[in-house]
Amino acid sequence: MSNQEVQLCSSVRTRAPLTADEAGELASAFKALGDPVRLRLLSLIAAHEGGEACVCDLTGSFELTGPTISHHLKVLREAGLVVGERRATWIYYRVVPDRIRLLSDVLVPSGAGVTA
Repeated sequence: MSNQEVQLCSSVRTRAPLTADEAGELASAFKALGDPVRLRLLSLIAAHEGGEACVCDLTGSFELTGPTISHHLKVLREAGLVVGERRATWIYYRVVPDRIRLLSDVLVPSGAGVTA
């Protein structure tokens, strides 16, 4: 093997790769986002002021029943992507920024700058 081939093959890691446990935990979040309805729900919640939306603001955007929307929100909650807070008769959902950031960080190559 030539010296050039050795250089092409070896790279230096600039951050630690995911452990098996971390990968398993994040895979459940990515799996939750693998459904178009859930991805859209998360997007709708994040698009509201403060990253928070009442369930009443979400249901009108879909041709799905309330229980179906509730199921999808439950999956997002269980994946740690949103949290819900009951206020009177409505539940308000908000994104969990640290969780979203963690998913995003996994997808950005090490050393790559993210620009807004």
